[in-house]
Amino acid sequence: MELNRGQPGLAAADLTPCKWQPSNVEEDGMIRVQNLTKNFGPKTAVNNVTFSVERGEVLGFLGPNGAGKSTTMRMVTGFIPPTAGGVQIGEFNMLEQPIDAKKLLGYLPENAPLYGDMTVYGFLGFAAEMRGLRGEEKKHAVHRVVEMCFLEGVLHQSIDTLSKGYRHRTCFAQAILHDPPILIMDEPTDGLDPNQKHEVRSLIRRMGEQKAIVFSTHILEEVEAACSRAIIIDRGQIVANGTPAELKQRSELSGTIIVRVAGVPAAALQQKLAQISGVGRAVALTSTGTAAAARVFPQRRLTDGELARAIHQTLAREGWTIEELHTDEGRLDEVFRDITLPDTRKEVAS
Repeated sequence: MELNRGQPGLAAADLTPCKWQPSNVEEDGMIRVQNLTKNFGPKTAVNNVTFSVERGEVLGFLGPNGAGKSTTMRMVTGFIPPTAGGVQIGEFNMLEQPIDAKKLLGYLPENAPLYGDMTVYGFLGFAAEMRGLRGEEKKHAVHRVVEMCFLEGVLHQSIDTLSKGYRHRTCFAQAILHDPPILIMDEPTDGLDPNQKHEVRSLIRRMGEQKAIVFSTHILEEVEAACSRAIIIDRGQIVANGTPAELKQRSELSGTIIVRVAGVPAAALQQKLAQISGVGRAVALTSTGTAAAARVFPQRRLTDGELARAIHQTLAREGWTIEELHTDEGRLDEVFRDITLPDTRKEVAS
């Protein structure tokens, strides 16, 4: 096995063998990105991006294709240098102390690059040695990630014979071999089937309780399933930053109320809803069977279910059977579209 060739799953400076020690320093679980900019000739791929991630946070880096997500990940991990700005990993500056900074990182790059002629076991052993693990420590680390990533059935299979999902799991395993306090992942569920996606998201959530994690994605359900906070990047700039719940509150549908009533004509339901104080408008929804449904837009933002209670009381007085009544928390896809889609395309789409 050649140990001097570039390992595609690790940044170049990571190839220097280094003895790993579990970190108990709170600062080590932190990422600080300040005014990060990357130009490729006349094109600005990332423009003045600033954010931080604390230990115990899972940050989703969300954006359309070509928004600058992967370029940002590559700068944060030291794969490529920024044109301007800086990155601090724990207490280390990525540009000035790259080896020390990268010891704290686990990195799952885009497209899960691997050595196809190696077996899964051989590759993980190789990656462990590049991380400075030896003897029982190496054996334990490999066993741990094989179990965590469900690789037992393909352990002695060559990588070039694996399905895309198992290749991705193998690359994910190398990223967490040394149990790093910080994880950077680019499209971590790319190519996985629904069951595998669920496994990876659950694993990310569990690890996120003790680590600082950033993963890029363009899949909206990924953010709600695994993230404690999300950043939306568009055309190289951060355009939104908040928890999934906070971002959904920016949706036009946030705070609207869904009502479904059995045995009542849609027109009668809309008319009755429009008479309730606080209702701005009621819009009919697709109904099934004999039930009528509507979405109610309040005249203003109300709290504590005030309008929902008024709707329930009004419809109950009519003797109508309410099958559904709930307040919509908003939709991340609507917020994402509103923020990232140019106005001309919004007009066409609407």
